[in-house]
Amino acid sequence: MHALILSSSPNTDGLTAACVDAVRDGLSAGGLGSSEVRLTEANIGVCRQCDDGWGTCRDDHVCQVVDGFQSVHARVRDAAALILVTPVYWGDLSESAKAFADRLRRCEATQGDHSPLAGRWFMGIAAAGGSGGGQISCLEQMERLVGHMHMKRWDLVPLCRWTREAKLQVIHASARALAQAADGEI
Repeated sequence: MHALILSSSPNTDGLTAACVDAVRDGLSAGGLGSSEVRLTEANIGVCRQCDDGWGTCRDDHVCQVVDGFQSVHARVRDAAALILVTPVYWGDLSESAKAFADRLRRCEATQGDHSPLAGRWFMGIAAAGGSGGGQISCLEQMERLVGHMHMKRWDLVPLCRWTREAKLQVIHASARALAQAADGEI
């Protein structure tokens, strides 16, 4: 049993990376192993709305566009919990997170409660550098994603550069509690 951390910042030494470290350390402290997928390196293109707008995603629950999506999708399906850590760009998910989320939603949401992701825990973190704005609108996108895929929302954590230290502690504690809950339920 493990958790999958999806990180979506090209910066390996910034605010988002610090959040990933806090999640990883918290999960480990709670007794749950984890692995990370860096979405910016996963070669996942945007949804092409194939054929009549759906392609194979609606009925077969797989994306017919072959790229890095398939391997990440398989890892998401195998994870006990999913944690998405994204920088906030324009009040939204980063482009790599958005591309992955759009395709994942199309493959999983049409299954409803029959999706392998239904009932699994989700934790989302929106890291706003720069102005610090857009945290809440970014988390709203994550909340919609969780609802469409029938996952259970564990926590949605906003932070900015000014709240970095306090929120990294919150992220660690929340990830630790998530690990303990996943161990007892999944």
